[in-house]
Amino acid sequence: MRFLIPIFILLIIGTSSFGQNQKADTVKTGIYVTSIHDINFKDKEYSVNFWLWLKYKNKDFDFLNNLEIPQAKEVIKSFSTIDTTGNEIYMLMKLQCVMKDSWAIDNFPFDHQILRLSIENSQYDSKSLIFVTDTLGKPYDPRFTLRGWNIDSLVTSVGIKKYETAFGDESIKTPHTEYSNYKVRIGISRDAFGLFCKMFLGMYVAFLISFMCFYIHADSIDSRFGLSVGSLFAVIGNKYIIDGSLPDTITFTLVDTLHGITLVFILIVIVSTAISLRMIKKGKVEDASKFDKRFAIILLGIYILLNAFFIIQSINA
Repeated sequence: MRFLIPIFILLIIGTSSFGQNQKADTVKTGIYVTSIHDINFKDKEYSVNFWLWLKYKNKDFDFLNNLEIPQAKEVIKSFSTIDTTGNEIYMLMKLQCVMKDSWAIDNFPFDHQILRLSIENSQYDSKSLIFVTDTLGKPYDPRFTLRGWNIDSLVTSVGIKKYETAFGDESIKTPHTEYSNYKVRIGISRDAFGLFCKMFLGMYVAFLISFMCFYIHADSIDSRFGLSVGSLFAVIGNKYIIDGSLPDTITFTLVDTLHGITLVFILIVIVSTAISLRMIKKGKVEDASKFDKRFAIILLGIYILLNAFFIIQSINA
């Protein structure tokens, strides 16, 4: 009898531990993206349409009302259907979402972006509900095209989202809750050559106009200074136009680098014009002419090399 009492106690403890460590119900989840559009760089948002399906056994999981997309600005459920035949519930819905996201614009317009989308259930935490990915089939329609962009990848995964709050539940001693989430990451890269030419053509034309000062005789001081100063303001105006279509950032982007280089080189042209003028006033006309021709070649070569270096670096980033 003495030996039976400890065994009985162990059985009670084991049964209690089993109840506490009961596994969470799984929800097999899949997605099929049909379109991505309206990528808005200034407002940091984009729109996405997709089909979402969920397979689970727990009838209490009300995804129709408790489905949550944390980064979404707007969610429209245009279609939904539920099949409860058999031991498993199958829910299919079509969603149209306007998503908020952050952009990496350091290498604009040769930038690569990651569009993020995640799904949670607002009622059940990770102790009760765990998402599992359904990897059967393709996750997006290969026929749809994203204007101006190339779709590099679309990866689905699951994870745990941690919230450092109890959401007002006083029964939870530590303000910490965890929810399972289903994550979608879409990698896109810009088809940038045409856009680059369109945006930076004015800057390069302005630099070449200032560069032509080297082929105007140093006596024509008004013409040389006038062209250089006009080019300086043209480059500044071109930069403000490009900045108007981009979100605010504290980092130094490719746009800032190329415009900064151009402004510095136009300033060097103005300084070289002043040097040539000084030579002319000292009667060194031939020396001034030689200085302009040699300095023009060196300046143009360095300018082209610097632009090529930063552009190639951004393309390969």
